[in-house]
Amino acid sequence: MTWLETLVLGLVQGLTEFLPISSSAHVRIVSELFFGGDAGASYTAVIQLGTELAVLIYFIKDIVRLFVAWCRGLVSATARRDPDYRFAWYIIIGSMPIAVLGYLFQDAIRTSLRNLWITATVLIVFALLLSVAERFGRQDRTKLTLRDSITMGLAQCLALIPGVSRSGGTLTAGLAVGLKRPEATRYTFLLAIPAVFGAGVFSVFDLFSAEHIGKQASVAQTVVGTVVAFIAGYASIAWLMRYITTHSYSLFVWYRIVIGGAVMLLLTTGTLSPT
Repeated sequence: MTWLETLVLGLVQGLTEFLPISSSAHVRIVSELFFGGDAGASYTAVIQLGTELAVLIYFIKDIVRLFVAWCRGLVSATARRDPDYRFAWYIIIGSMPIAVLGYLFQDAIRTSLRNLWITATVLIVFALLLSVAERFGRQDRTKLTLRDSITMGLAQCLALIPGVSRSGGTLTAGLAVGLKRPEATRYTFLLAIPAVFGAGVFSVFDLFSAEHIGKQASVAQTVVGTVVAFIAGYASIAWLMRYITTHSYSLFVWYRIVIGGAVMLLLTTGTLSPT
């Protein structure tokens, strides 16, 4: 991996991680189209640590409040009535499905599911699902329930397929169950923290194993890519949280359709290799 590729992929990862357009798909497409090969699922998972650090900093007050409420609730029956205590449990429970499925299907995630035909197809399919959820979802609720957390946690599992989008899949489920956009988006970001940090830490060992050293990024390149992803990711979060207060997700729906169609065209003409 060259230093230019390191910088470009870190920037792409940071800018797209929190938008419902699939960062893993964009990293996969850009690395194949401009750098002649897949950067790999392990590298993508590691540099996602930078974007999740951006989430931690952006939502640090919320995270600290939820953590304190959760700790208090473990030892006090009175504290268990605090909505923040329940919300913290919703994040933990919602994170369980992707942890289990990510471990069980890790080989497929790193190989067959990274086929660009699959990526292009799910970019379009889930754009349509997001559009339907936003159009027909009631969007009249601000309180999350246990059922909502399980539903959105299961939807997050679909992001194991590049092209679905972690935020896109979870947001689609949130809008479908009737949550308002800001509430669905906030829970989506917080729900991603355990999953992405877990995947990133797990993949560090694989990326820097004897088998991969020299074939992909060096330690220095991975660190730089992660830092770039952090900076771009923080800017992306700040922009999106302002954008959704007055705009729908239709911009991202059309973007996904255009990108998915373009990738299919490039695959058909042989410009891109699917694997």
